[in-house]
Amino acid sequence: MMFRSPTVGTIVLSAALMLACQNDSVSTNPVAPADAKSSPAAAAAVSNESAGTEKKTAFDADRAFNHVKAQVAFGPRPAGSAAIEKTREYLMRELKSAGLNPALDEFTETTPRGKIKFKNVIAELPGETSDLIILGSHYDTKEFTEFTFVGANDGGSSTGILLELARVLAADKHKRKFTYQFVFFDGEEAFCREWSECLNGKDHTYGSRHHAEKFQKAKQINRVKAMILLDMVGDKDLTIPREETSSAMLVNAIRDTAHELGYKKEFPGRSFTIGDDDHMPFLRVGIPAVDIIDFEYGKGDEDNSYWHTAEDTLDKISAKSLKIVGEVVLLSLPRIEAQIR
Repeated sequence: MMFRSPTVGTIVLSAALMLACQNDSVSTNPVAPADAKSSPAAAAAVSNESAGTEKKTAFDADRAFNHVKAQVAFGPRPAGSAAIEKTREYLMRELKSAGLNPALDEFTETTPRGKIKFKNVIAELPGETSDLIILGSHYDTKEFTEFTFVGANDGGSSTGILLELARVLAADKHKRKFTYQFVFFDGEEAFCREWSECLNGKDHTYGSRHHAEKFQKAKQINRVKAMILLDMVGDKDLTIPREETSSAMLVNAIRDTAHELGYKKEFPGRSFTIGDDDHMPFLRVGIPAVDIIDFEYGKGDEDNSYWHTAEDTLDKISAKSLKIVGEVVLLSLPRIEAQIR
């Protein structure tokens, strides 16, 4: 992803919204004050226990952390590498073991390294309707030659959580209204050093752009009711502010659920702008989307010194943080479903 200041982020958001098609399901407006009333479904989903009491779900933090460990063991996993192929095989095995039927969506794009074949990993959990809620993560890592980058947090943590979310939702015998699509995006990271350095600023988000454009070309934008992106969500000192380019309803539903679970510190009310990430291609075509991301990944508050460095290793993340994010996402889904029109 590319971080930008709030001023520049506002410009990016305006451009994205001007390009976006109108979606008749949920507003894609930027984050608004969280004063919307909670739905009955959301209230039922969240425990009535006192704030700070752990909510028990089927989300297994150790499983999620072990998924991160497995990815890190493959080493650096840039798009087109042998290591990312091993990662794909791992994702496919785990999704199949969860009772899902994963598939590869292969496509070739021109990159600063020439033509590269990308492969998104996709698994669907059928609901009562074919309307979709997408849960996504990128599983590639940025390539560096001067040091070994294993991406425990940046790519590894979100992918570990997404695998566990897929298992938990697939094991739930209660059929949901919406079909859930779990998408592991290839090629989120730029091949050039800087995010917008090459290909007229399009050397990044290859997998998510491809996936969003498929819905647009098929004239099926309205099928996708929400897109929930996970990215950099394993930091021991978890801090996930309100991401300004994300759709207000989704941000508020997730933040309100987190606060009801007692996670106000981890999900503070202040805002920031990531600028661009795998949620933006969906916003640009008119699909409501949210980026759940901790971009304060370093030694102190608002420090990001571990990002894209050799320091992004397993010792910087925790099963507890994976658990918090996993539970918040799971328990926000009824609230999100209830607000979708």
